[in-house]
Amino acid sequence: MSPLAPALPRSPAPLAARLDRAAAFCVLGIPPGMLHAFAVAEALIAIILLLFLCRSGLLRDWSWLRRPWVRIALVWWGWAIFCSLPGIGEGGGRSLTQALVVGRYILFVAALEHVVLADPAIRRWLWAVLAACAAWIGLSAVIQATTGRNLAGYPRWGDGELTGPFQKPRAGPPLARLLPVALIPPIGRLLEAGREWWRPVAAALLAAAAVACVVLIGQRMPVLLTVLAMGVAAVFLPRLRLPVAAALALGALLVAASAVVAPPTFYRLVTKFTTQMAILPESNYGQVASRAIAIAQDHPLTGRGFEGFRSGCMQERYWRGWTHATNPADTGGGALGCNLHPHNMYLQAVTDAGLPGLALYTAMVLAWGLALARGLWRHPAPLRVALFATYVAAFWPLASSMNAFSIEFGGLTFLLVAFGLAESKAQVRT
Repeated sequence: MSPLAPALPRSPAPLAARLDRAAAFCVLGIPPGMLHAFAVAEALIAIILLLFLCRSGLLRDWSWLRRPWVRIALVWWGWAIFCSLPGIGEGGGRSLTQALVVGRYILFVAALEHVVLADPAIRRWLWAVLAACAAWIGLSAVIQATTGRNLAGYPRWGDGELTGPFQKPRAGPPLARLLPVALIPPIGRLLEAGREWWRPVAAALLAAAAVACVVLIGQRMPVLLTVLAMGVAAVFLPRLRLPVAAALALGALLVAASAVVAPPTFYRLVTKFTTQMAILPESNYGQVASRAIAIAQDHPLTGRGFEGFRSGCMQERYWRGWTHATNPADTGGGALGCNLHPHNMYLQAVTDAGLPGLALYTAMVLAWGLALARGLWRHPAPLRVALFATYVAAFWPLASSMNAFSIEFGGLTFLLVAFGLAESKAQVRT
């Protein structure tokens, strides 16, 4: 070639491959970050998004934008931003900022599904990291239950809940999401590898130990959602039904025995739960729900903007309890009925962006479910079943929840959805 000839452009593929490897390395650090280092998890997500967008630009690969769930999610995000604009939303600059940055979760799920988790080796490593996180929470809870303090020296929380490796009682929600993913694949391998007598026994003991750990933590909703997830998994995997039934039976016996051996656990799971159910409208959860409904009634089209519940719950115009229409004195708990979020992701969606926002958020969730369930009945691979069961439990409409978009709760949920989408996409292709 003549030295005066123009140099041929280098292929962007090698550079894109290096970007993909860097993003894969980052994703493995996110689950521990979501447990103990929120800023690290956020930074890793930001790096993944930057790498993903650079890759898309280099290869001119924007095909991920054609995914049905991505299109729905982008419309929901755009509507949430519109509802948070000054003059439309009532949450001010914080509300608009939060609406803008929540889009990172949409791009995060797209990046993992389309590129980062396309390599089966990376998916296997991610499963190992998630399983290790579940084991860490469970082991810390067991140590705290037996010694009275966790490894950091923190005791049980005020009502007797186990805090696991944390200072505050937040061990239950992440463990309820991680346990099915960590548990069902090894149980599936135990039950399909051979006919030795010890295999079903080991599978039942493994499931029972996990359920017992969730029960001992003493948080009601994680227990119920774990039962739901295990039940969904047993529907798809017949060989899982006996171990799951044995584990749930043991869990019920443990709850009953806790009245004697662990009174704080019995109080949380039975006494306090039945009392709250008996007076649900007057309970904290009922008051928060009535506050959210009052906000939605006053702002049916746009809500109050992102985090509208947080910025509006202390305003007296929304202090309307369940019987307010016939009893104006019912203030729904007044100031005591206030919280940072309405403890339900669908109520949060409607207070953030009105009924259209709720419809779009629900459509996004259902689009995920359709993608996760594709071909699952014909080929129920244990990991796919576990991720689908986790999805069902995570988005169960009657469940109480933490802030749907916080990094420790929402971030983990979006990560598991992306994992499930990547597994589904890989299996459908084969």
